[in-house]
Amino acid sequence: MSAAASPSPAGRETILAAAAELFAAKGFAGVSVREVAERAGVSKANVFHHFSSKDTLYLAVLRSAVSRFEALLDDYAGERDGYEARLRGISREHLQNILANEGVSRLIIREVLESDLRRGQELTERVLGDGFTRLVEVIREGQSRSELRTDVDPVLIASLMVAANVHFFQSRTVMRALSGVAYADDPESYSVQVMDILLNGIASR
Repeated sequence: MSAAASPSPAGRETILAAAAELFAAKGFAGVSVREVAERAGVSKANVFHHFSSKDTLYLAVLRSAVSRFEALLDDYAGERDGYEARLRGISREHLQNILANEGVSRLIIREVLESDLRRGQELTERVLGDGFTRLVEVIREGQSRSELRTDVDPVLIASLMVAANVHFFQSRTVMRALSGVAYADDPESYSVQVMDILLNGIASR
């Protein structure tokens, strides 16, 4: 059978990759399903076989990017060195993931900043909510084991971790132009210092 008649899982991933490139470059409104099909080397019908609409495809692109963060949380689920080490590792690799996937990262940030209430709720329910909730749960576990302070809201801790990395990603060009900023080209050092500051405030003593 032809690829159009019986699309493979690999075909779906090819479509997602093509859509991610186009959405990152042109935004949601600037991309047509036909363009995605042409970039992926498949028929328009093939795209609709996998994704019922352009909106569904767009959300799938965002979801695919966020799933990398969820996989990262899974990788640290068995960390034996304690919750401080676990949070350091999560923060460091989250930043690396953002930097390695610049186009989709900008897409997600744009959605977060520009979404109205309805769209924001949809993004939370279908794209962003699971990963953030799981990060909060990791922090709660550390609190329950008396490794992290229990008088600090775990949601706030998670928010600060994510916000620090997003700030680095968005402000890197400006930081490079500022005198005395040594970490603009050293995300590893940045992550270590941010988590030192944060953990010295939230670690149980």
